[in-house]
Amino acid sequence: MPTQIPCLWFDGKAEEAARHYTSIFPNSSIGTITRYGPGMPGPMAEGDVLTVDFTLDGRPWTALNGGPLFTFSEAVSFQIVCADQEEADHYWNRLTEGGEESMCGWLKDRFGVSWQVFPEELLALTTDPDPGRAQRATQAMLRMRRIDIAEIRRAADSVPV
Repeated sequence: MPTQIPCLWFDGKAEEAARHYTSIFPNSSIGTITRYGPGMPGPMAEGDVLTVDFTLDGRPWTALNGGPLFTFSEAVSFQIVCADQEEADHYWNRLTEGGEESMCGWLKDRFGVSWQVFPEELLALTTDPDPGRAQRATQAMLRMRRIDIAEIRRAADSVPV
């Protein structure tokens, strides 16, 4: 399969966003930064950042300063499936700095990009072969903002009365 590279459209904050994301994820770095040249069309001035190539945990991304025409929405989000609660809390805490929490492990970071952050165990609990257990886990998740996997596990394991 060809390489797929997410390209995030910003209004003047591409480099700031790339630096923020690379400070959060391991094995991450800033790559090539291109700048608006003389006479280039677009919302930015000559010398301003046009694109930033960066990697997040070894995967390529691009940030583009394209101006105010397009903005982010929850219609697109990036899932961070974490090994455990500690790892999920790390990403949740860093990505919500200056951003906002939503429901069921979703958040918007300070740039408006949507993320879903959860321990991988969540998938097993909410798709458990026992439909009652899966439903209890799902109902617990639906009441949460930040995913608390211990609470979801307790709900899944609870005995209905």
